[in-house]
Amino acid sequence: MNTYDEKSCNALEKPYYKPIEAALRWCNLINHEAVILQTVREELFPPLGAFPQWKCLRPNTEKIYEAILNGELPYGRDGRTVSAGDHVKKERLTIRHADLKTWMAKHYPGQKPPFLFDEVERTTHTAINADSFKALQVDRDALKARIEKAIEAYQVLRQERDRIEGERASLAAMVEKMSAPGARAETTYLNIIGGLLGLMLGKSPAGVQQSVFQNQGAIISALLAHHGNKPGIADSTLETKFAEANRSIKAP
Repeated sequence: MNTYDEKSCNALEKPYYKPIEAALRWCNLINHEAVILQTVREELFPPLGAFPQWKCLRPNTEKIYEAILNGELPYGRDGRTVSAGDHVKKERLTIRHADLKTWMAKHYPGQKPPFLFDEVERTTHTAINADSFKALQVDRDALKARIEKAIEAYQVLRQERDRIEGERASLAAMVEKMSAPGARAETTYLNIIGGLLGLMLGKSPAGVQQSVFQNQGAIISALLAHHGNKPGIADSTLETKFAEANRSIKAP
């Protein structure tokens, strides 16, 4: 398992820098470091006119050295910090990485070269200091906690909704089953309908018509006229049920 963290270091970063090394990194000229250092050699600054294509290289070097002279930027000898005012030969003059970063953040907050500042620091607005950044982190963590609680509440509500829907479906099935007549009840209803049809369309022993209806069609027409708005009172439904009722009442 590969546990190497590529973000644990910065290839451009060094523990300390000579002024020219810091300046060329500030100008994002690390790919030309060998050429620049070979040209500068033991001097503090690039020769005038040496790199006309990189106009900021010498001014940035001068800014760093000027900060050292004015006590704004601690300096050292070969990486070891010395007391302010101590004389250090120019070829051994160095600035610690941490001191350079602090100086640049204070005096050039709008410039955050990658060798000093990580990705988060470069994308953070200069108006956001450490305290405000921590406050934003606290707010973010609080919001994250609220979101997590909201998700948990949503999951509980969703489970409750699923349970209720399951109960509703079960009750609906029970009601449908209860409302639908069984085979025995269906036969009973058909026999009653068949018996009534026989009486309405039949004659008395004396040959007298037992109702005003001459046929089954007349009964259907009357039902539609009086009760056509009721469920099941439809022409095709009545014909089907009447046929089933006649077969049922005549069955042995």
